[in-house]
Amino acid sequence: MVRPAAFLDRDGVLNHRIPGDTYVTRPEELEVLPHVAEAAQRLARAGYALVVVTNQRGVARGFMSLADVERIHAKLAAAFAAAGAPLSGVYVCPHDRDEGCGCRKPAPGMLLQARDELGLDLERSLLIGDSESDLAAAEAAGVPVRVLMESDGDLREALDRAGVP
Repeated sequence: MVRPAAFLDRDGVLNHRIPGDTYVTRPEELEVLPHVAEAAQRLARAGYALVVVTNQRGVARGFMSLADVERIHAKLAAAFAAAGAPLSGVYVCPHDRDEGCGCRKPAPGMLLQARDELGLDLERSLLIGDSESDLAAAEAAGVPVRVLMESDGDLREALDRAGVP
């Protein structure tokens, strides 16, 4: 059965965004925001596949490796699983801004890849992000519900605005 996805940006939506041009480079630095577990449970109950889509140009800049990112995401996935709302997928763009890839938001590549790999219905999906590039990627992929939230804000409020029961 094809199901909708809740595409979620990572930094500033699911975890605390480190100020400035700084990156979460180790699992110990990943601070999941309050209320994320409750919001994830709500999305799962509503039938959404939970999919993280995140630009991680720190890889291209040499601040971390893809293996580091995978360890960070293993910690994030464990937090979602502990809440009873496991992640269906995590998609990462490791490229820098000027590399011209099709995966770095605002390009829709990560969302389209998730659609193809996970069998998602983009027309019934939503995206929550904290930057205009997140929303632009969703629009380009045909995701109709797009919510811009304040960085490090309350994800539950974004779900209210998206109309998630």
